[in-house]
Amino acid sequence: MMSPYSLSILVSSVLGLVLAIPSNTCIVMGNLDSIRKKGKLNPTDVIFLAKGIVNILLRCVLSLQGMFYVLCQAYIYATEVRGFMNISIYFLFYYNFWLTFWLSAHYCTSITNLSYGFFIWLKRIVSNFLSQLLFLTALGMFIVSVPWFWTVNAESIHSSENSTEASGNRFHVNLPYVVPMTFLGRILSFCLSLLCLVLTSSFLLRHVWRVKNIDSGSTRPNLQVHVTALRTIFFLLLLFIFFSVSQMGLFLHSFSLIIVSWDLQILSPSVEAAVIFQASNKLRRIILRRFWTRSWRNTEN
Repeated sequence: MMSPYSLSILVSSVLGLVLAIPSNTCIVMGNLDSIRKKGKLNPTDVIFLAKGIVNILLRCVLSLQGMFYVLCQAYIYATEVRGFMNISIYFLFYYNFWLTFWLSAHYCTSITNLSYGFFIWLKRIVSNFLSQLLFLTALGMFIVSVPWFWTVNAESIHSSENSTEASGNRFHVNLPYVVPMTFLGRILSFCLSLLCLVLTSSFLLRHVWRVKNIDSGSTRPNLQVHVTALRTIFFLLLLFIFFSVSQMGLFLHSFSLIIVSWDLQILSPSVEAAVIFQASNKLRRIILRRFWTRSWRNTEN
């Protein structure tokens, strides 16, 4: 009979597919529709398109991992399957984190007028070579993720009469591999994204103060687009933090914490899709127009 923990993981895996796949598919199809009509996308939409594709793949791999864990644990503990899952999942994790940085960098260089040479160079390459940057970032994160094949090992455990742990296997992490990969894939991208958020926020605050106190007679500018950009990066970084904490819980030996961590991980692609929708008026219009047209046709029929 299936245990409550296994049932929870299975339900979460299926629910994650139901929530994440449609929402991220809408993001991908909406941007592909814009490419078909206009021939190109602006940098923000290119990153949103990449995030939508990554979230779909991540959701599928995570659900597959959960189903393997519940229905056929022998496969998930096998070296080859475990190594493939680790490389795939952490590559998609790390690449998604760096997509958040490139989005932060684009917002920062577009909103601020920093005259430092580095920011001028960053604005030029983000504007003109974003597709190449995203490809090189994906290649770099794949190389960083390859050592995860050997990083997590399965070890046997046996319960005693007074122990609450179940007999079977558990995962053991090799820290010498984890530290450099975590720094390159996660910590560095988070710090750079946070730096962009701080710089953009400080610039906007100074700008608002200057308009209010110096140019009081002039018309105040509409900063709604800039506020939306800041809110988007803040939500993505907050999701980044929750996701990182949930991943640490997966390596603890408490089944309750593992279930909670797994559920948080399951929800992250869906929550990120919601953040993208609140940031893009164009995507909301496309989705509403499609649903409105479809419901109108169904009413006529």
